[in-house]
Amino acid sequence: MKKTKKALTKKSKKQKSKKEADIWTKGNPWVYSQTVKEHFLQPKNFMKFGEEEKFQYNGLGMIGSPVCGDVMKFWILVDPKTEKIKDARWRTFGCASAIASTSVLSEMILRHGGMKLEQARKITPNDIIKELGGLPDIKYHCSVLGDKALRDAINDYYRRTGQYDKIEPEGSRVIDKILKITEKDIEKAVLDGAKTLEEVQEKTKVGLGDPSCIPLVEELIRFYKEKYNL
Repeated sequence: MKKTKKALTKKSKKQKSKKEADIWTKGNPWVYSQTVKEHFLQPKNFMKFGEEEKFQYNGLGMIGSPVCGDVMKFWILVDPKTEKIKDARWRTFGCASAIASTSVLSEMILRHGGMKLEQARKITPNDIIKELGGLPDIKYHCSVLGDKALRDAINDYYRRTGQYDKIEPEGSRVIDKILKITEKDIEKAVLDGAKTLEEVQEKTKVGLGDPSCIPLVEELIRFYKEKYNL
């Protein structure tokens, strides 16, 4: 009886060990580099809950939908005189690849006193993957979240500082052609709690540059409120 119990305990430990290994490798020891593991276990510049109120920033980017679950947020503090990123935070609850990719990206933009915005917005997923020492092909899409959220934060900084000519909308219909406010910006504002035109304008300034777009903005607000049951 004791022998059987001992054998079961040994088997249980072996199964547990294999399960823990699969978290990292899915059965393939080549999947993640040591750099990926380090950034996943000890992510750099992660925004902890409760820190948002204390952290100073002038650019905030968000990719994904909090209703659907996949969200990446990126906060940046830019020096207005040099337009260098002086500090940054991010938050996501994705897989190891998504966390490690964004962690290493935050280090890349803060090196050597901070990266200039024009240089930071040119960072590609391949740059991030190279910094990580590689990612499996099936995890390539995870490296895209961070750089998209960063570019969204850079656009937000330009919007906050009135530099509308420097905003580069990507993958979304432009609603206010003067201020370059996109459909995605309207969606993000609604998901962030804005329920009326005035509240959306407070967050985005949409319609202040091109008042003719206001009827479309009101339609989009209704659409997103129904879509996300808000």
